[in-house]
Amino acid sequence: MAKLQNIHPGEVLLEEFLKPMEITAYRISKDIDVPQTRISQIIQGKRRITPDTALRLSAYFGTSAKFWLGLQLDFDLEHYKELLSEELQKIKRKNTAA
Repeated sequence: MAKLQNIHPGEVLLEEFLKPMEITAYRISKDIDVPQTRISQIIQGKRRITPDTALRLSAYFGTSAKFWLGLQLDFDLEHYKELLSEELQKIKRKNTAA
């Protein structure tokens, strides 16, 4: 079974919001009062969505901040799961039964 690609929240922002609504990175950056480089770097997958950005995006698009932070958290967990896979396999589960 093929593994699904880990999708950065910037790709969701671009493909599900900006492109369909015909909004540029420049336009949204001005509308939510952040530097244009922040939006561009998020779209390129070079920057994380912070709580500040999540709140601004949620206010702009009528979504929840948890939606944006959830996308970021899911991306981060998958990224680190792959990055640390060998180390994680070496960890022995602690038996918590008394």
